Amino acid sequence: MRAFCLRFFPWYNDEHRHSALGLMTPAMVHYDQAPLVRRQRQAVLDAAYRAHPERFVRKAPRAPELQQEVWINKPPDSAEKSQ
Repeated sequence: MRAFCLRFFPWYNDEHRHSALGLMTPAMVHYDQAPLVRRQRQAVLDAAYRAHPERFVRKAPRAPELQQEVWINKPPDSAEKSQ
């Protein structure tokens, strides 16, 4: 188990990009790098759109938004507890 964890946790925290985190890693979010990374991604998408707008059929591409909250097991709200 220990060997698995030594490989898994660095991968999960530093390499794996989560869809609920706007395709960021947990480390990017934890260390407050996510807003800068999102702005950089948007700049690349804007340049791609300016260079080849015909590749984007519906509208200009947008980098995924950053969520305010992300939960694995969200605790029940106080209103849900009273029911």
